[in-house]
Amino acid sequence: MAKEEMLEFDGTVTEVLPDGNFRVKLDNDHVILAYAAGKMRKNRIRTIEGDRVIVEMSPYDLERGRISFRHKSEGPTPPSAQRRPNFRRR
Repeated sequence: MAKEEMLEFDGTVTEVLPDGNFRVKLDNDHVILAYAAGKMRKNRIRTIEGDRVIVEMSPYDLERGRISFRHKSEGPTPPSAQRRPNFRRR
């Protein structure tokens, strides 16, 4: 039996909730609850308020979804903290 196809929608993150959840307003004016996909967590892709995202939803539950992609913003990115190298100095 084949896996059910996921529905994809574009939207904008309107609120960052605790525990990795997000409130997303879709382009069709529906507001849903979404979480970040595992690959986004693994690669530490940060999602903040106002980001444009692609949300995958199951046809069985149209109130929840999974954020699978974050579009790159046109504006300048905020400066990130200085990262330490992964090796020890002697």
